Amino acid sequence: MKLWTTMKCVAQNRCSLYLSAKGTLHHDENIRGMEICFLSVDTQTSNCVTVKISTNLRVKHAGRKVKVQFNCFEVSAGQHLHVTMKTIPNYCGVKLSQEYYVEDCRNSDVARNIPACFAGKMAYDVDRMKKTIMVNISEAAQGTDYYVRLCHQWFVCEDVGPVTVIPGKDLVKSVSFQYTQLLPCLCIEAWPAISDARRMQVCPFKNDTKALWDNINYNPVTQTLAWEAACPIHATVSLCQLMKTDDECVDLENTSSRALEKVKYSRVDAHPRLCMKFTTKHGSWVRCPFAHGNFQAWKMRLAVMEEHTEVSFMSNTEAQFAVLVCHRTESSSCNSTGIHQPISVGGLRSMSVNISGKTCGSDFCIQGWRTDVDYSIHSYICDLPCASSTQQAEVYENSFTILSIIALLAILVTMTALLGHKLLSVSRRKRIEEKSIAHNKIQRVKNAQSLH
Repeated sequence: MKLWTTMKCVAQNRCSLYLSAKGTLHHDENIRGMEICFLSVDTQTSNCVTVKISTNLRVKHAGRKVKVQFNCFEVSAGQHLHVTMKTIPNYCGVKLSQEYYVEDCRNSDVARNIPACFAGKMAYDVDRMKKTIMVNISEAAQGTDYYVRLCHQWFVCEDVGPVTVIPGKDLVKSVSFQYTQLLPCLCIEAWPAISDARRMQVCPFKNDTKALWDNINYNPVTQTLAWEAACPIHATVSLCQLMKTDDECVDLENTSSRALEKVKYSRVDAHPRLCMKFTTKHGSWVRCPFAHGNFQAWKMRLAVMEEHTEVSFMSNTEAQFAVLVCHRTESSSCNSTGIHQPISVGGLRSMSVNISGKTCGSDFCIQGWRTDVDYSIHSYICDLPCASSTQQAEVYENSFTILSIIALLAILVTMTALLGHKLLSVSRRKRIEEKSIAHNKIQRVKNAQSLH
């Protein structure tokens, strides 16, 4: 079996491609014909043609070599084909098979004569303020309509909005598209309105990954935190705790995973400092879904007494906590010296636990976290003061409140002084005006008496 490509033209630059096949057969009088089929590997479509041999020819050419040629299969540029040839009837399942690749648009003859190769040139302009993309087609085949669309590139490019047709006579005009987000997989595609036409595609926003990390959802009923990618992306996703000192987000243990499309965490503590971290080869991004909104954080406080330390928790929702005394090693961890009993808190109430022994100094920290969820931040209180009385402990715990009250009183005193000064100025001015009016009246009376 021999295969080759032929070209049929109806006008200049208006040609079609065809597959020709020639087979050589050792003829037998029992063979009634031949069948040749081709399967498009790309589209999985197939087509077959049968050539029958008459009875007279079967007797006349018995025992000879017979050549049979097929020129009837229309194909496309760059098509990948699987061609088979067999006799009728087919003896013992014997058949010839061959792979064949049709010349693509890189072939000079094909590029000059096949309309599907006349892709032309595509230019675009992005207006980020109006969220529009202007597309222009030039150097295209004369009189050929063009399809233009926006799409999201996954395994195939999926439509984003309608496909727009630019008439062949209006190819100098631009077409405008509206977009919602500049995603890395947002692409522009254009192709001639011809079957199996070559497509132009450009994805100008492939480095704009910022919008990908905003698609985070939280279900307060199931306490599930989920992220789903709007585009295919290779990223490492983890939960992390945002530190108060340097805005560093420290990964929580056993939360890191490689993600292509979706990541889900169950039983998550909705704390403002619990965040999601996304890392790609281009950098890292942190999103804190509970930092804004109606999510209330739990609080841990302590009071250092003479003989023990009292740790208390406050939470708007039902929650359970554990307390750990530890020696400080790093800003985000410390070595345990023992775990205390769990504490149940809820309904805006505060519950406390006493830690016996004198635990104070720069080497000790108190660590607290929720135990009724799978993922929770750890709250630390370090540099514990060595108080000698309850009063000293209360001063330490409420120092921020006292300073706030002092500052507020200072502001009120200043405002009162300014207001008093203003009122005194107004009162003084009124007294001066009254004295002036009285003086004028007395003067008018004296002038009247002198006239009489």
